[in-house]
Amino acid sequence: MISPTFVAQKIANVRDATESDIAAILPIYAHEVLHGLASFEEAPPSLNEMTVRWQGIVSAGFPYLVAELGENIVGYGYVSTYRPRPAYRYCIENTVYVDKKYRGMGVGKALLETLIARCEEGEWQQMVAVIGDTGNAGSRALHQSLGFREIGILSSVGFKLGRWVDSVIMQRPLGGTDQSHHDTS
Repeated sequence: MISPTFVAQKIANVRDATESDIAAILPIYAHEVLHGLASFEEAPPSLNEMTVRWQGIVSAGFPYLVAELGENIVGYGYVSTYRPRPAYRYCIENTVYVDKKYRGMGVGKALLETLIARCEEGEWQQMVAVIGDTGNAGSRALHQSLGFREIGILSSVGFKLGRWVDSVIMQRPLGGTDQSHHDTS
């Protein structure tokens, strides 16, 4: 078993993903699609489809990152539009996946911290996390540790692996200020 301290010390590189990284990203995501509840996708996409998705995200100007341990990619994360309508243009959604062997060792935190820092340099005002499964304590704790607050739970919105699955919505302001105005009248 690799110790979390070892992993945290050795993740020296969180960097922009390149097209050549997609082949290493695909099995990380495919495992979650087939065995987990973080993604509501039920069949893993092809390498070509994952490449098209990566191209769409980076061509839109969003960060798409990988975390390396030595020469191995052990996690990845990116942001994308939260919703397609123009009024949502200042709100983004983060996605972070970590290889099952390296969960709980700081990989997700390194990726999400870097995503937040990169996004705070942009024009975005809010970052949203849509976390599959209320039982995903690791992702919920990770997001909370980096300033996200739980906004709500969408109950039984997905059916996967033989059961109904909730989505947890968490949100964090970017740039140090929350521009929301809550009208209570």
